[in-house]
Amino acid sequence: MLWPAIRRRLADGEQLTLEIEKEHQAINELFTTLETLDADSDEHHRLFAEITRLLREDVRDEEDVLLPRLQEATDRDELVRLGTWSQIVRSTAPTRPHPVVARRPPGNAIAAAPLTALDRFRDLLDAAARSDRPWSSAARSTSGVVATAAGAIEHLPPLTRGERPATRTSHAGKHRR
Repeated sequence: MLWPAIRRRLADGEQLTLEIEKEHQAINELFTTLETLDADSDEHHRLFAEITRLLREDVRDEEDVLLPRLQEATDRDELVRLGTWSQIVRSTAPTRPHPVVARRPPGNAIAAAPLTALDRFRDLLDAAARSDRPWSSAARSTSGVVATAAGAIEHLPPLTRGERPATRTSHAGKHRR
């Protein structure tokens, strides 16, 4: 909800949101790689630290630069509407990275329903897998199956429509050193 408003309201909004989309894409790809690593490995810890650093930079940029600029260019009623819609979208959005899915409509909107359901199911399974319950191993295995299904779904052509080629990174599926 915010990025389209930024593109409409700020003269350099298209370029600003393109940069944000690139950053978010890189973070999503790193998260996707992180999920394939043993949580106790040095590489997992290194990659997690890198993701944490990138997320902190991203939040700082958005809170210190981007959102104040949007606030200056937008009246209060519109800001309230944007905030309300942002909360609605956030509460119904996928909870996991899906680097193949388009960052813009229509792909991101079409992808939201199936991927949100699968992600939230995986969230429950992963919480169960971290428990000391007898079914934790089954929950971990089932989460892997659901992850595979989500990966297949996100590659469906309708879900990649709206993607800007400029947001693709050269290390899709790989992580940076």
